[in-house]
Amino acid sequence: MPNTPAGEGPRATGPQRRTLMKAGLGGAALAAAGLTFGSAGAAAAASSRVGPAGSAAPHDTGDWHHYVQGPSSRTVRPVGVLRSSGAVTAPEALLAPGGAATVLKRPQPQQPPRWPDGTTATASSFHAPNGGDDGQPRTYDAANAIDGDTGTFWNDDTIAAYPDTLTVTTAAPLSLPGITLLSNSDGAPSDFTVQTWDGSAWQTAATVTGNTDVRRAVPFGSTVSTTQVRINVTADQSTPQGEFTRINEVYPGLLPADDVPRVVVDFGKVVVGYPHISFSSASGNSPGVRLAFSETVQFLTDRSDFTRSDQSGVPSQGTDQFAVPAGGADWKDTKGYQSGTQVYADGLHGFRYLQISLDALASDAPAAQPWGEVSVDAVWLDFTAYLGTPESYTGWFLSSDDDLNRYWYGAAYTNELVTDTFRSDDIDPRGADSPTLDGKLVLQDGAKRDRDPYVGDLAVSARTLYLTHDDAAAAARDVLADLADHQRADGWIPPASINGYTLPLFDYPLWWVTCSWDYILHTGDRGYATGYYPHLTKVLDSWYPSVTDGDGLLSKGLNGTSGYGDYAFLGRSGQITYYNANYVQALNDAASLATYLGNSADAARWTARAGTVAAAVNAHLWDAAAGAYLDSSSGAARHAQDGNAIAITAGVADAGRAASALAHLDATTVLPYGNAFMDNDTIFDGASQRVYAFTSYPELVARFRSDRADSALDQIRRTYGWMDTHDPGITSWEGIGPDGSPYEGAYTSMAHGWSTGVVPALTNELLGVQPTAPGFSTWAVRPRPGSVAWARGQVPTPRGPLAVDWQHPRGGTFALTVRVPRGTTGSIAVPTDGRAVTVHVDGKLAWNGSKAKAYGAKAQDGYVVLDGITAGTRTVAVRPAG
Repeated sequence: MPNTPAGEGPRATGPQRRTLMKAGLGGAALAAAGLTFGSAGAAAAASSRVGPAGSAAPHDTGDWHHYVQGPSSRTVRPVGVLRSSGAVTAPEALLAPGGAATVLKRPQPQQPPRWPDGTTATASSFHAPNGGDDGQPRTYDAANAIDGDTGTFWNDDTIAAYPDTLTVTTAAPLSLPGITLLSNSDGAPSDFTVQTWDGSAWQTAATVTGNTDVRRAVPFGSTVSTTQVRINVTADQSTPQGEFTRINEVYPGLLPADDVPRVVVDFGKVVVGYPHISFSSASGNSPGVRLAFSETVQFLTDRSDFTRSDQSGVPSQGTDQFAVPAGGADWKDTKGYQSGTQVYADGLHGFRYLQISLDALASDAPAAQPWGEVSVDAVWLDFTAYLGTPESYTGWFLSSDDDLNRYWYGAAYTNELVTDTFRSDDIDPRGADSPTLDGKLVLQDGAKRDRDPYVGDLAVSARTLYLTHDDAAAAARDVLADLADHQRADGWIPPASINGYTLPLFDYPLWWVTCSWDYILHTGDRGYATGYYPHLTKVLDSWYPSVTDGDGLLSKGLNGTSGYGDYAFLGRSGQITYYNANYVQALNDAASLATYLGNSADAARWTARAGTVAAAVNAHLWDAAAGAYLDSSSGAARHAQDGNAIAITAGVADAGRAASALAHLDATTVLPYGNAFMDNDTIFDGASQRVYAFTSYPELVARFRSDRADSALDQIRRTYGWMDTHDPGITSWEGIGPDGSPYEGAYTSMAHGWSTGVVPALTNELLGVQPTAPGFSTWAVRPRPGSVAWARGQVPTPRGPLAVDWQHPRGGTFALTVRVPRGTTGSIAVPTDGRAVTVHVDGKLAWNGSKAKAYGAKAQDGYVVLDGITAGTRTVAVRPAG
């Protein structure tokens, strides 16, 4: 089946598709072993490992097929039932379509009791109103808790100062055996007391701790006659999504336990697309079905971990709804309404777990009712993203380390999930729709969110794409070209289509420059280079000079940029190492592009400016006492991963500063789940516990290129090993927070393209393959093996695959084979391991231990470098001299 996202016609594959690949498995491991949660999927995952960690996989080209994670077709079915509750018959039938049906039954719920007329409610605090989709403010005051409308709620405005109180007052004494609280699933109070007024003082009637129930009956010790009931919340955020207490209704009496029938199916890994459910029949009262989606078990509740409807103000309460007709239906869950403003469906989702409930919102009556019976024949997903099968991979990787192989293909699968068609119904709704992108292949941020392409993410995700599926390189070009087409008159380039291309970010125009050069290097697209060269000139020669200070450094705050953000929306201002190191990289990349197009004057000017900025960074932002670059020249002293890493990769730091900066990061940022992006918490609380794989990628590159391959491998194993062995497994997270948790709770994207840097890190640095001129017309192979015994792989180029295979036994002969495509030339650098060596190429001596015999061989920084390698299969052997 062609790798065509839904709604797009077939795409042509690359001109030089590999012909040696055999048909392989359509997706092997369902999930990583060692997941820290219990599920049917986890058992399957535990048996999916190719071999024990660190074992030497069989040395055969086809063996990498077993690591491929993509589904074998666009119809993806669940692999297990995680749990069921209530009246559910044969839940396992959902895994075997065509047999017995899964039946959910629920009797008609009794009407809840109402407060007497004249009852009022007050609260110690309530959240300020927010605007709804109708433009009218939504109120969150205390009256919502007794209005009989389960779609409204009281939202407190307290995060730490407890107690927060909700007081219900009746006009006359009421006899109460207890009360029942109905809360939003993202705001059920955790700890609270219930007090009643005896006419002269408050008396405690009940105490609740550790509550996780959305509907909680609270019985009193004995029936109480009172005119006032007070709920004192002493801790909220009982559910993972919660930040505040949100009580939809307080009922005067005790309701029976929630009897909603629910079944949760597990797809084994994060998937993305349109859910389908086939209903064979239903009772005649239009029973409602609600779907809740989550990438993790932790955030699987009665609402989805994220819905675009939440951001657009649609009152769906975080689920997709459907009213099942008596004759059954084949429901494809796409965005829309079944009847007016009722029975809302969000449509496309990124998720691993799907909860199906026989239930309906009160606002959906009478179109859907929260009771009756439904029979479910089958559940599946229409997969919309790039379909990554062994046949589709034009680039691949395999090594002696099973863990590294698994991380590489897990990240590649993550990137496939975000390679999709831009569709107005499936993007985040914050003004992100764009007619200039609709229908085009793009790289989104994440499978779940943000479903909008940001150029900074392409700094990683586009490289992953070029190295795995070059037939989809248009996804990067479409984004880069569209953003350039929306360049502001002053030269600034927007980061994304969000907010009508107006989101003010300070660093992303620099990423547009570097990503443009990356695209040209990998594809040789000269038309793009010439067509968008004026945009590049304008951003570098107009906008960034307008925010350059007297020291020659970019300074956020100049030219009205004090409110601009960056990739993490950090409150940074003034001279920032990260911005300026990135500026040096962008200027040098622009100079390379200018040279390619024959614009020598521009190339010289940008190269000179890059040198000036680099010198200023070293003069004003190097902290000699810490031995690392400051995050900022002003304010509290802190040292950031982004600035220090990119200062090394951009060539700002010399070898001494590079070694010192990496040693500082070793001493201050190492965590069990990666390296933190800040060395202290002066920029915000918890910064020194936060890991971004996005900014970890340049640190990995810096470590490899500073001859610290094993420290790079250690960082990879901690960062990607953590994500691989924690729910949802396999995919690369947007960010990791304290104790290894998803850094923004349920909102965190657990499959995010900007976190896939392990792919280019292992291919470009460990395997050692790099383009050095557009379209791989020239290239370099420079392995950095560290403790890895062998590696092999293939990189797609416009002229055909460039394949590399090396073995590095400890103390033995380093052997390298390179298969070079026609029309290209390159250099090969082989490690000497600090020894005197001889180097033979195709059996002929090229380096005798002290001087060149062929290929202009020279000793350089622990390597012997061979130039002028031409097309064909070349074998290189490195042996101890003498």
